Amino acid sequence: MKSLLVATLALGNVAVAAEAQRTAKPDAAKGATLYDSGDTARGLPACLSCHGANGNSTIAANPKLSAQFEAYTHKQLVDFTTPQRNNPVMSTYAKMLTDEDKRNIAAYLSTQKVKPGAAKNKDTVELGRKIYRGGIADKGVAACASCHGAAGSGIPVQYPRLAGQHQDYTMTQLTAFKSGARANSPQMTTLAQRLSEAEMQAVADYIAGLR
Repeated sequence: MKSLLVATLALGNVAVAAEAQRTAKPDAAKGATLYDSGDTARGLPACLSCHGANGNSTIAANPKLSAQFEAYTHKQLVDFTTPQRNNPVMSTYAKMLTDEDKRNIAAYLSTQKVKPGAAKNKDTVELGRKIYRGGIADKGVAACASCHGAAGSGIPVQYPRLAGQHQDYTMTQLTAFKSGARANSPQMTTLAQRLSEAEMQAVADYIAGLR
């Protein structure tokens, strides 16, 4: 009986500690250190090596992370540890991060100022604008702005900020949603499947110019 009581108390203490860690306020300073320097002891490289200083990636294939909502970034880091969002690079590193690490990095990035992007294809800007702001009624495609805001600023907790994101990255994600390779947003999967490649490219380019 005594052994059972001790074991029960031990499990209770573990649960309390886990809950305390989950609800503790994220430490953006620790997140900045991990983002900028990584952790050689764990084999974690610096996040900035791929996503740029302050989350402003200069590599078109890698997303800008600056000014993204804290809850959204944390969710994506968690999702990378599941089959819903499998990525050879990010899944590997996300699994090496503790939940506290994930929250700290997300908190740091949410405070960083994003560097604006620009639309590049003048021939498709109008199509991108129409789809982003008004959707495509006969295809059942809702306006992107209805969830992500007219200026791409998003809605905290629910929908991410998109403004200024690299065209290549946005196009890759829309394609992944369409094919089912990325499965962590049923809404985006449905909408992407209704868009043609040309329509996705137009929207991706338009988004890059939002600010």
